[in-house]
Amino acid sequence: MASDDSTAEASLMREPESPSDSFEALSGSFVSEEIQSASPSIFIWALSSAAGISGILFGYDTGVISSALVSIGTDLSHPLSTLDKSLITSSTSLFALIASPLAALLADRLGRKQVVLVADILFIVGALWQAFTKTVIGMICGRSIIGLAVGAASLVVPLYISELSPSAFRGRLVTVSILFITGGQVIAYVLGYVLAQRLHGWRWMVGLGAVPAVVQFFLLLKLPETPRWLVEAGKEDVARVVLKKVYASKTNTAPEQVLKEIRREIVEEQATSKLVNPVTPGNDGWPSLTQFQNRMTELLFVGGNRRALTIACMVQALQQLCGFNSIMYFSATIFSLLGFASPILTSLWVAVTNFVCTLVALLIIDHVGRRAILLRSVPVMIGGLVLCSVSYHFLGLPNKEPKSLEQIQISGHSPWATCIVVSLVIFVCGYAIGPGNIAWQQSELFPLSVRSLGSGLATSTNWSSNFAVGLTFLPMMEFLTPVWTFALYALVCFAGWVCTLKIYPETKGLELEDMRELLKDGWGVQESLNRPTE
Repeated sequence: MASDDSTAEASLMREPESPSDSFEALSGSFVSEEIQSASPSIFIWALSSAAGISGILFGYDTGVISSALVSIGTDLSHPLSTLDKSLITSSTSLFALIASPLAALLADRLGRKQVVLVADILFIVGALWQAFTKTVIGMICGRSIIGLAVGAASLVVPLYISELSPSAFRGRLVTVSILFITGGQVIAYVLGYVLAQRLHGWRWMVGLGAVPAVVQFFLLLKLPETPRWLVEAGKEDVARVVLKKVYASKTNTAPEQVLKEIRREIVEEQATSKLVNPVTPGNDGWPSLTQFQNRMTELLFVGGNRRALTIACMVQALQQLCGFNSIMYFSATIFSLLGFASPILTSLWVAVTNFVCTLVALLIIDHVGRRAILLRSVPVMIGGLVLCSVSYHFLGLPNKEPKSLEQIQISGHSPWATCIVVSLVIFVCGYAIGPGNIAWQQSELFPLSVRSLGSGLATSTNWSSNFAVGLTFLPMMEFLTPVWTFALYALVCFAGWVCTLKIYPETKGLELEDMRELLKDGWGVQESLNRPTE
């Protein structure tokens, strides 16, 4: 048995003779076999849906704060100032930023599923904390706990689904979790509209966020860990059982082929990192500082890994710095200032657009491809933001002196206010089809040994950008004026489009284990566009 293993490892470690040989391998029999399959198994759909409940929690907590900010009134001891609103909103992003890299380490040590379970507990605690608090500081604390949960879940859930999904359907299945996020936002606005009519209704808004977390916690207890984590943990027999469920509708050899690819990747990564005693999640001790440094060194100084990290961070930064979440956080505030009688109901149009266009992304992502979608959707976002900026200009707002938000409020209804709503719908349409879901495909870029760490750092980029946008949006509206605020977001989108054109390769249909070869010697853009798709 030992000699057989040595022979297999030696075979797996052989380098391809040329780049063309490598990409012939990428389009080999196993990938072709998967593409011929009509759909993922029922098991995979059920698993993705259960894991995607974290998306409902994420989306609900993003959307509900927009309704809550215009409903709190003096319930937190005094009317909320611009600073209060900014801190309540951005505290979630700040603590999500803190949680993401920690969740990456825990996901390697404890497993992907265990981290999601911990996140569910934090969601429950944070929701109830917000519901019963009576001060602004208490609200910030509750939102911070929610931030820890969101930071962990936003990293691990796409990773969990990605590692369990066949490559032909990976994009769609990860997008399911994004669809749940947008669905959560719609639910938040609907409940916000209904509960805003009740005394202290905002407490029910935030408290109801605990319900999906309780449901998911008990569902996840019955779900498996990912096969890739199980193999690295030395639990190959358990991984084989899981893979047989994943590939139930395919040939009997599919699970063994996947196991072979996972073993090959682990052997190659151990050789690359030159770790004499690599710590796996099956060991008794926690990873030491030296072992963490080794992983970080492998991520930053192995060319393919560094390029994967750059691409993932670039798309995550684009997703947030374009200003989308500032619109989700403050849409009700914006529409209130524009003179709409029901700002929460008006905000619902934005949330519904996000949901419907994410559904479109779900249907096309594995057919059109990630790169192609980004290159077509970002110009739509730019057009929406430019139209928004122009519309604010024609509202006739003063733009020479700093002002409070109350001073830019519009009395009565203006056609240009309606045009702003339309422009934001256009922007959200492009965002939901493109960066809104493509950014969370990040885990497919990284090899197994640095997948959690790389995804954690990319997710940290997302939340640091989210924190910056959430903290600065209202002050920018006051001091830069809305005209220049949305013009600046349009400029960020243009920069993101240029970066996508230059460095983002097409990854549709590639096995997770094959991504390291694509980025090994360069950005892989031309190679990915030239490789066979069938």
